[in-house]
Amino acid sequence: MNTSLLIIVFVAVMLSLALLPWVHRTWTNSQRSRRTPSIGTELEEDRAFEHFDDRDDVHEMRETSVHEEGVPSGSMRERLSKARGMISARLSGIRGGPVNSSMWEELEEVLILADVGVDTTLDLVNRLQDRAEAEKLEKGTDLLEALKAQMKNDLSRDRELSLTASKGTVPVWLFVGVNGVGKTTSIGKVARRLTDDGLNVLLAAGDTFRAAAAEQLEKWANNCGADFVRGSEGADPSSVIYDAAEAALAREVDVVLADTAGRLHNKVNLMEELAKVRRVADREPGQVSEVLLVIDATTGQNGLSQAKEFTEAVGVTGVVLTKLDGSAKGGIVFAVERELDLPVKLVGLGEGDLDLVDFDPESFVEALFGDD
Repeated sequence: MNTSLLIIVFVAVMLSLALLPWVHRTWTNSQRSRRTPSIGTELEEDRAFEHFDDRDDVHEMRETSVHEEGVPSGSMRERLSKARGMISARLSGIRGGPVNSSMWEELEEVLILADVGVDTTLDLVNRLQDRAEAEKLEKGTDLLEALKAQMKNDLSRDRELSLTASKGTVPVWLFVGVNGVGKTTSIGKVARRLTDDGLNVLLAAGDTFRAAAAEQLEKWANNCGADFVRGSEGADPSSVIYDAAEAALAREVDVVLADTAGRLHNKVNLMEELAKVRRVADREPGQVSEVLLVIDATTGQNGLSQAKEFTEAVGVTGVVLTKLDGSAKGGIVFAVERELDLPVKLVGLGEGDLDLVDFDPESFVEALFGDD
């Protein structure tokens, strides 16, 4: 009897040991499924990017690896919570008070703190004072409604991205800017948008100096089904973009999105090289239809001095404002539009593939004021 019991116990133990790996594997998978996708992605990326020394490279590669399906993550109001919190809180005193001299000073201070810029702020307030006097506005709430309307009107301009090119040529969009603002990532997100809309896109790795740039761009191309052209490391960026235009024409591609190396705006030789890239990209079979200056919104007014040099060198047609969701000073949009006389065409509201969106002035102004 004891022998039989021992045999039964022995068999039970052996079965338990045999099943233990399966039980552990099942439990581990169930735990993983409860985690958000980003946790697993970050763990994999931490191992994948250990060999990169450049923090900008690592940051952009992290963004590149995110591939989200569906719709942008949150409305503009939700994503601009930092800027809204700063501006709306300081406007609370104005909302509940009468229109008087101290209120005008307070309004100027709020706008300058929001990075609207001194000149742009003075222009906004002077015109608002004229309107308040003409319409006999006496309450702060009425004044802020007038300010909102004025801001929306100031941002009223054409923001359409052009895909127009002459017959026998291919439209080329050049992305330019200083180091670390997110040019390569922005190109990838734009490519995702366009391919989702059914367009055939080719990505040109015109940044031939940063080691990880071509790899980043190629990964974006693979993720969204775009064509890809690169040159050897250190090659002439002009020739890479020209070759990309030739390949695009042969493959019947709708648009070429061309990356360029980040460069300091005060380096004359680098800006002259960029001007050459633009001239070559505009030769048949390519035709430059957009030159998009990428600016990091969190740099504020510092980004404007950089932008002016790029505008003069390559004839910028529009601005891509990245990391707007991470800035507490959303007023930079007004400074960009007034001082550069350029439309903000795209804004970054997050790190997801679909979080680079068309700039909507109406939603933007309402989001900043934060008063339902």
